[in-house]
Amino acid sequence: MTEVRRGGLRGWSAARGRVWSGLRFTSLRLRLVVVFGLVALTAAVSASGIAYWLNREAVLTRAQDAALDDFEREMQSHASTLPVRPTQEQLSVAARQMTDDGRLFSVLLVAEDADGRTVRGTSGTAALDGFTLEDVPASLRKAVNKEQPITSGNKHAYHLYWQRVVDGDEPYLVGGAKVIGGGPTGYMLKSLEPEAKDLNSLAWSLGIATGLALVGAALLAQAAATTVLKPVHRLGIAARRLGEGKLDTRLRVSGTDELADLSRTFNRAAESLEKKVDDMSAREEASRRFVADMSHELRTPLTAITAVTEVLEDELDAEDGGLEPMIEQAVRLVVSETHRLNNLVENLMEVTRFDAGTARLVLDDVDIADQITACIDARAWLDAVELDAERGIIVRLDPRRLDVILANLIGNALKHGGSPVRVSVRTGDDDLVIEVQDNGPGIPEDVLPHVFDRFYKASASRPRSEGSGLGLSIALENAHIHGGDITAANAAKGGAVFTLRLPRDASALIAQEQGDGTEGNGG
Repeated sequence: MTEVRRGGLRGWSAARGRVWSGLRFTSLRLRLVVVFGLVALTAAVSASGIAYWLNREAVLTRAQDAALDDFEREMQSHASTLPVRPTQEQLSVAARQMTDDGRLFSVLLVAEDADGRTVRGTSGTAALDGFTLEDVPASLRKAVNKEQPITSGNKHAYHLYWQRVVDGDEPYLVGGAKVIGGGPTGYMLKSLEPEAKDLNSLAWSLGIATGLALVGAALLAQAAATTVLKPVHRLGIAARRLGEGKLDTRLRVSGTDELADLSRTFNRAAESLEKKVDDMSAREEASRRFVADMSHELRTPLTAITAVTEVLEDELDAEDGGLEPMIEQAVRLVVSETHRLNNLVENLMEVTRFDAGTARLVLDDVDIADQITACIDARAWLDAVELDAERGIIVRLDPRRLDVILANLIGNALKHGGSPVRVSVRTGDDDLVIEVQDNGPGIPEDVLPHVFDRFYKASASRPRSEGSGLGLSIALENAHIHGGDITAANAAKGGAVFTLRLPRDASALIAQEQGDGTEGNGG
């Protein structure tokens, strides 16, 4: 059970990572959904607000006008028939009569009796019991009792006034009017709570409609984003495939919109790129074939020339000195240049094999200290090279190619850096590190990035030198074919340092490339 729970946690973490990566990957989709949602929310809120305000005014105005019209009619029918100085009983009877027809408002009548005292009569309806003069705003009472001058535009001294008030979170309509020609003053109080409930129901309905509109907008945005971004997603996949070297990648084009134009542009660019790469590959192949053919063609005459130079060298080494001084100098030059030409042709052949991918490893178990000593001894460098390597370090690699690497690195250090050259060896768990350090001035900073370039020479003023400019590049290729690398740097105390890193068992690289796990020897 514990193992299952851990697996569940790992699965949940992986799912959460996929969700977050999806969110990051679809940021444009999220922006589209958010924009659609904001637009829909703004439009829905605006429409709902306007609809609520219009309906609110219509509902309140309708209820208000109906109540005020009823109150005005009842005042004319009952309050105007009262005497100028009515009693309290008469006011109460008239107030009850004004609400006998089921009017949903309370009535308060105020007048002066025969003794000049203020008397009041209320309808006493169950709807709004306890309606008193204190419930009427002072401003409304003042407006109701104020006598207006009679003019051409105003034919009555008193008018009907009304006001909306809120008492204890409940809305009310208060109205008032005075009987013209003398008589009581009447006030009415109507609760607007039913209308408020209707308006609350309307607000809830509009809120729900707004939420549904927002959800619909999000779904519409999702659908629109999917429609718009699907071609963009396909374009991204095609661009990645193109970057991986699959130059035959093309997009299916449908429609005439901007995305279709983008797909056509991508297809044209991919087609042009494929054509240019094919042309470059063909030219590169022709160049490699030319170098290979030229090198092979040079091998035959060089063989004959080399045989002749060997005879000339024997003459130079003869004790009797059979050559005249002028001829001896020319012979030495011919011998030297013939050796140089031989090395150049061999290097070109090796470069051609690397470029064609035909270079192979011939692996063997090698004691690295013995291998380095043999390389130094074969070239008579023992006096100029210091070796720091323990015996018994066995690595599996191609000894011939390692000899080429070491000869180039040590020879380059002796030629350009100066002796003594120190060669040190150290090992890790899976790799071998060989450092070659000289005592020269080091490598200029502008030269360091180019030391492994083919035919590169640090001094352009000396195009004719003993080297061909291919040695370090061939050494690097030989390191790469082993699965290793070479780096160049300047030591802190002066001098250049070349660091060779190789795997201790290059057969693992061959097994990986072949895919069958066999060790095998290349050839």
